[in-house]
Amino acid sequence: MKQILVLGAGRSSYSLIRYLLNNAQAQNWAVVVGDFDENIAKEKIDNHPNGRAIRFDAHETAVCDQWVSQSDLVISLLPPALHYLAAQSAVRFGKSFLTASYVSPEIKALDAQARASNVLIMNELGLDPGIDHLSAMQIIEKLKAEGANIISFLSYTGGLIAPESDNNPWNYKFTWNPRNVVVAGQGTAKYLQNGLYKYVPYHRLFSTLEHFHVDQYGEFEGYPNRDSLQYKEVYGLQNISTLIRGTLRRAGFCDSWNIFVQLGMTDDTYKMENSEQLTFRQFLNSYLPFHPTWSLEEKLANFLGVSANADMMHKLQWLGVFKNIPIGMPHATPAQILQKLLEEKWKLGENDKDMVVMLHQFEYELKGKKYRLESSMVLEGKSTIDTAMAQTVGLPLGIGAKLILQDRIKSKGVQLPVDPEIYEPILAELQSFGIKFKEKITEIV
Repeated sequence: MKQILVLGAGRSSYSLIRYLLNNAQAQNWAVVVGDFDENIAKEKIDNHPNGRAIRFDAHETAVCDQWVSQSDLVISLLPPALHYLAAQSAVRFGKSFLTASYVSPEIKALDAQARASNVLIMNELGLDPGIDHLSAMQIIEKLKAEGANIISFLSYTGGLIAPESDNNPWNYKFTWNPRNVVVAGQGTAKYLQNGLYKYVPYHRLFSTLEHFHVDQYGEFEGYPNRDSLQYKEVYGLQNISTLIRGTLRRAGFCDSWNIFVQLGMTDDTYKMENSEQLTFRQFLNSYLPFHPTWSLEEKLANFLGVSANADMMHKLQWLGVFKNIPIGMPHATPAQILQKLLEEKWKLGENDKDMVVMLHQFEYELKGKKYRLESSMVLEGKSTIDTAMAQTVGLPLGIGAKLILQDRIKSKGVQLPVDPEIYEPILAELQSFGIKFKEKITEIV
């Protein structure tokens, strides 16, 4: 019997663990799920005969080594900063290692050691990064085989709320880690546009937008995400003129979110004085200039250059930032205070469903003509537990684990899922779960 060690049992782990357990008897697997909170791991196992829950702390090296050495494959859903600790152990004991997170410099540095140990360390095998790579590479290789010259590639993904549960003016609710949403985009986005390198600092990120329409789902907007430039080589698109990867939101979201960015309320680098004594109204007022007669609402409207009845002012009022409700958080950063407010207003309701939207847009030349290929994937969740986010993050990892244990993936070292032996079978099986793309090709005149 082969043993799979899953590290981390948070909200994105549900579909991965279900997939592994549903296949456990047929594949002769034992599935061990470790989490700092053992009770959460037990909930995910749900008394399955092939499952076992354990308490796991990645910082406890001896315990980590013990469980990794006893397993045949390790899947990490730990916080990104902790992947390296588990990956180190996996390489040391010759075990393959999977994660949905971006490749860190520390993980990348394990490549030579992993190859020497005949070990695969597969990163970015989730949603974004993950399914975006799988689906993009399938299209890229198809276009190249046809003799096309790819000149532009845009790729955007968003974790959103399904239309039936979209009942607030922001058209948004938390469908994954709230902290990651609050601090998203901090740094400089890098991409290529019309042959020119572009760099967008954080304070301009949410005003640098692309706009998209998705049939049956309406209008969306996307802002650039992280470093798109590195994917020229990953995708084999060294001569491309435009390459942008980004994050999707419903139309109108980014302008309103940009208020918090411009005010400084997403900053996580310092703690506010006497934060436990502040109200949310005082918190907001801390970031606006003093005026002897203007109300807080008037000061904010003046700062934004809008009327008091503007749509973004109504969105802020709905959130409760103008209310004198105590924050009650000692030694809190601005980002932590903002997160607390948003978690109250943007939490999923008992019957809410989430939605994942992924869009690819290629422009290419073929036989003297120019074309645009649009590929889209929309998946709605089934419940607040069996979410679209959990499915799209977890299922690629689960299918990848199965392929590795069946010895159908031969790659070794630190890898991304951009080879046909990886993306073809995973995309094929994802279709059986409703995760599939629609394509539309139009000639550009």
